[in-house]
Amino acid sequence: MENHLKKIYNFLKQDSWQSWLVSLILIIIFIKIIFFPVLGFATNSPLPLVVIESCSMYHSTNFDSWIEQNEAYYESKSISPENFSKFPFKNGLNKGDIILLTNHKFPEIGDIMVFNADARHPLIHRVISLDPIATKGDNNLAQLPIEKSISESNVLGKSSVRIPLVGWVKLIFFEPFRSPSQRGFCS
Repeated sequence: MENHLKKIYNFLKQDSWQSWLVSLILIIIFIKIIFFPVLGFATNSPLPLVVIESCSMYHSTNFDSWIEQNEAYYESKSISPENFSKFPFKNGLNKGDIILLTNHKFPEIGDIMVFNADARHPLIHRVISLDPIATKGDNNLAQLPIEKSISESNVLGKSSVRIPLVGWVKLIFFEPFRSPSQRGFCS
């Protein structure tokens, strides 16, 4: 057995396209079968890492300017600028960011939550109401109909850590297939 492991190790150390290909396959298998399931268990979320694929949570200006432009909407939901300034990720999220999701139960107002919404991909928006659970994208003018009453069973998690721009490693492969208005960085 030890001899077989040494042969495998020596093969993987070789500088050849075959060893590179086998290494890549082993990395993918490790990530898919070990890393994501362990991370999902540790974070208590069925979807522990998510790439931000749209501009719905993007803030084009600094916080003070942004909240001034959106103050009327949030105050109509009983969320003052002072309260909003204490929310996690008060400056929004950028397309290409990766977020780590945790604790998919019991979101709080202001959390950025990921939920299944009978859409192509889960939605990533900020919680603005708890009874019923409702969200809104920071960069959206209004709520989408599907986010006005969200079942707790559809909640996948809330964001707890942001890793800026690393998600572009994935997005770069899908951007050419998007409509021109949805490609590239948010502006």
